[in-house]
Amino acid sequence: MLLGGLNMGEYAYDFTGENAHDGPSRNPRDLARMTGGSSGGSGAAVAAGMVPVALGSDTNGSIRVPASLCGVFGLKPTYGRLSRAGTFPFVSSFDHLGPLAAGVTDLALAHDAMQGTDPEDPMQAQRPVEPVLPSLEDGIGGLRIAIAGGHFAQGGHRAAHDAVALAAKALGASRVVEFPEATRARAAAYVITAAEGAALHAERLCARAADFDPEVRDRLIGGLAIPAAWVARAQRFRRWYRRGCWSCSPRWT
Repeated sequence: MLLGGLNMGEYAYDFTGENAHDGPSRNPRDLARMTGGSSGGSGAAVAAGMVPVALGSDTNGSIRVPASLCGVFGLKPTYGRLSRAGTFPFVSSFDHLGPLAAGVTDLALAHDAMQGTDPEDPMQAQRPVEPVLPSLEDGIGGLRIAIAGGHFAQGGHRAAHDAVALAAKALGASRVVEFPEATRARAAAYVITAAEGAALHAERLCARAADFDPEVRDRLIGGLAIPAAWVARAQRFRRWYRRGCWSCSPRWT
């Protein structure tokens, strides 16, 4: 397995696969295009056939984005399902560790191998190993598959929407689901991410600011400037979303 791949956004606070110290990760599908971040090196290594499986970290999409842009499979598991021990944190309350692979079989094999309780990660759920590889033979029968609407249908290039439509047709998905307050949830996640990530690096920023990737440094400094009232409000929204809003079924149409 490859952790971080050829290159990774500094401290996992990256969206494009670029790194001021080592240069950008190149997308093997088209070298003129980005890999996405922050686990862009992992996505590129799998897409190029350099390794069958790689690991990535995901806080706000850092496995899913490179997997999508590089044309491979990526899995952000349920929070706490897989151990994060041995990795450097970014936002502990959001961080996930998961595999990227060229196919779902390798993805399932990696996921199953990574299961099991680990006392080194205090946030890991105390659950027994539940292999997922055998379930691949079941196919998609019985699954409810829908198209994300509302917030997720706004913006984006036409090619991206066309790709979603093509995948939905192949999967026989015609229903649209709208998640309530998705726009506010995204904003709250970014506030919490910026504040927690900045707090983690505050001492290093004071002592060695010039050593940071300039773009990452600016994001972290911005996080330190976020008013505490904003963070508290974002956390209240997060608790409300989990207890109240999310307990209601998404609207299917």
